[in-house]
Amino acid sequence: MSSTEGLSDTVTAKAGRNLPAAIAVALVLLGVVGASLWFRKEAFLLVALVAVCVGLWELAQALSRRDIHAPLMPMWVGAAGILVSSYLAGPEALMVSFILTVAGIVVWRVIDGGGQHAVRDSAAGIFSTAYLPLMAGFVALMLAEDDGPILVAVFILLAVANDTGGYVAGVLFGRHPLAPSISPKKSWEGLAGSFILSLAVGIVGSAVVLDYNPMVGVALGLLTPITATVGDLAESLIKRDLQLKDMGTVLPGHGGVLDRIDSMLITAPFVYLLFTAAAQLPTTPLPGA
Repeated sequence: MSSTEGLSDTVTAKAGRNLPAAIAVALVLLGVVGASLWFRKEAFLLVALVAVCVGLWELAQALSRRDIHAPLMPMWVGAAGILVSSYLAGPEALMVSFILTVAGIVVWRVIDGGGQHAVRDSAAGIFSTAYLPLMAGFVALMLAEDDGPILVAVFILLAVANDTGGYVAGVLFGRHPLAPSISPKKSWEGLAGSFILSLAVGIVGSAVVLDYNPMVGVALGLLTPITATVGDLAESLIKRDLQLKDMGTVLPGHGGVLDRIDSMLITAPFVYLLFTAAAQLPTTPLPGA
């Protein structure tokens, strides 16, 4: 075995993933997302809806391991309603469509047979809807803006920067576990890498690409690793309780779709609020610009 192959095996073992497969899948996903944003807003909305629906299916399958049966059909219909109405009609429509989906889940479960587990299954469906479609609705709100594709692209790049910075720093320098009882491979060094790369992307994206005040970029760079880590650890808690390593096997090297978007879901509403506030702030040029 060559030294290069040995290093690759070591990195893969430490990261706990098939590194070549993970990189290839990540590039394909970025290509699909980038192409849809460039082509038409509605194309990206469809990509987002497919991701959310697959994530809902993965979560429902995982919950069924504990004999919890979230009603999938009303969740799928509600997901479509939440994303489309958010894109077309704004924040009020997001909340109205979420409430209607909650009602639909309860009614569907009662009509489907009721029984002693109806409340538990309905609660699982409501949680799943709040976790995926509701959070993804904030991405649809970003997309609906005049510069929506750029806003969404910066949001996604922030998420990629968080994951990449944390992955590289964690693999190369990770020594001190961040939350060993929840996610043993996460380290404080990895979190520092997430902050560094997210700050760089946030500042450049805000000041150069979006022409916002650079302090907005600093806020994005500081906020994203926090919310993304919380989202990642929250999903890890769910998987640990369900005794799962991954939520699915759809994406080689990554696991399931939900494993890929968990951190983005929790981050989306905060980034949307920052972008909304940033549009009201005066632009301040970068030093030396």
